[in-house]
Amino acid sequence: MPERQIRLLGDPVLKTRSEPIGVIDARVRGLVEDLLDSVRLPGRAGVAASQIGVNLRAFSYNIDGDIGYILNPVLVELAGEPELVDEGCLSVPGLWYPTKRYPFARVTGIDLDGNPVALAGEGLLAQALQHETDHLDGLLYLDRLDKENRRAAMKEVRESDWF
Repeated sequence: MPERQIRLLGDPVLKTRSEPIGVIDARVRGLVEDLLDSVRLPGRAGVAASQIGVNLRAFSYNIDGDIGYILNPVLVELAGEPELVDEGCLSVPGLWYPTKRYPFARVTGIDLDGNPVALAGEGLLAQALQHETDHLDGLLYLDRLDKENRRAAMKEVRESDWF
């Protein structure tokens, strides 16, 4: 399947908490294929189901060529002192702002066979795990910006050609 169109800031699905996946059926398997196809494009570290218009708890990741997915992810561990890292988002194209993220993160969930899965890491993987889990909770990285940067980001959004 081809990659799906990314939903942009302003689409209500991005501000909606995603529902847990109950039954793993053909629809969920198709969703995972779409997520994997969508994250394979250059410059993409992760794609949450909500970003392609599906209100289910799932995301894909592409970190240093390691491509995968997780269903029903739960952020279970954050470690280290939060630090400001430049962050962008496919749903807010063209903007990059310093965002506080923990240097280590771990999520747990399941795969398409219902087996337990854990993803953990530092650096870009930790950032992606936090960012994609936020999406599934109805948050965008802009929601985590300090007041001054959020004001600047929203001005930039309003002036963009895509908003």
